[in-house]
Amino acid sequence: MLPELPSLFDTSHTFRMMAIIHEWEGMSASHTDNTGKYVSLLISKAGLETVIFYLWCQKRYTIFMSACSLSIILADWLMTILMAAVWLLGPVHSFTPCLILTNASATYAALPLPMICLSLMDYLLRDKALSNGRAFLKTLGNILLTLLVWLLAFMCSFSHADAKLMDMSCGKRLKKALVCEVQESKLVINFIAGIFTAILLALLPFCSHIPQWVRDADKFCEAVEEQEKVGNNLLLTSTLCPETKGDEKSYLTHTIHHRPPLWISLILGFATFWMPFLAVSLACLVFGLGVPAYISVNLLWLECTNSLLLGVLFWVKSKTLGPHTNLPENLCSWHIYWHISTEMQPELMVPELNPSKEKRNTYNV
Repeated sequence: MLPELPSLFDTSHTFRMMAIIHEWEGMSASHTDNTGKYVSLLISKAGLETVIFYLWCQKRYTIFMSACSLSIILADWLMTILMAAVWLLGPVHSFTPCLILTNASATYAALPLPMICLSLMDYLLRDKALSNGRAFLKTLGNILLTLLVWLLAFMCSFSHADAKLMDMSCGKRLKKALVCEVQESKLVINFIAGIFTAILLALLPFCSHIPQWVRDADKFCEAVEEQEKVGNNLLLTSTLCPETKGDEKSYLTHTIHHRPPLWISLILGFATFWMPFLAVSLACLVFGLGVPAYISVNLLWLECTNSLLLGVLFWVKSKTLGPHTNLPENLCSWHIYWHISTEMQPELMVPELNPSKEKRNTYNV
């Protein structure tokens, strides 16, 4: 993923990831400065995350995970600006790129665990409703807590990271390079490998039923969208337009055979959205494309983790509250897959697909 890197350097039977800053190759000792490639890589990451944040992420900063998402984007752009300044000014008038890359990788590697733990605590302790005053205090608290997490991660990285340039030589083609050590996030690697494996093992016994369950979920989504177009809270069977009423009623009265257990249904909802991301990330690991922490700790991974947390909490709370919990909205349509696994009368099923605005204002804070 990185330019000519990351490469693995073997020393005393341990592996270290090296960022190649300068390299010389061949008898003519042609020189290549890779700083500009790092700048391009960081611009691509920060730009993609900005688009994802605009299109996908909740902008409710009463949620700790939203504050974390925004902080990741701001940190990425700050790192990009610093690397661009180093590249434009040159090593004579600025500090070495290793100071940025080494400390950034160590800082990002320290972020995932506290962000996951604090986000889980935030969801467990959140109220069903927040007044305007409480919402402001909650937002301020999340911002301060996010800054504290970043500060502690930076202090740990600055005290332990070694940002010095090192010489590395290779006998093939008389190649020489100036490199510095960067870190990968072990937690992100284990998370991706573990979740991908767990999903495969969980869904494998039900693989013959998965296509039908996905089609049922799509039909439920279409029913919800059709009801939202009508714009009121009456039963779907009495409010649909004449040309679509018959088809929707026919589906809602249809009995879903071989209903999955609730936990399998929710895993399917998670996998439908996030399996491509997990598969691509795992492929990079399998083919030895080591990725430093300042790349692997990104907004996609953070949103994937957020979906996992919300899915687990939805599974626990839905046993007593049904599909309408006080959890925030998410990219995965948990309530749709809840209906796929739950035997309900059609007339009771419809209102829950599209709760009243009053309920929405109460639950989604």
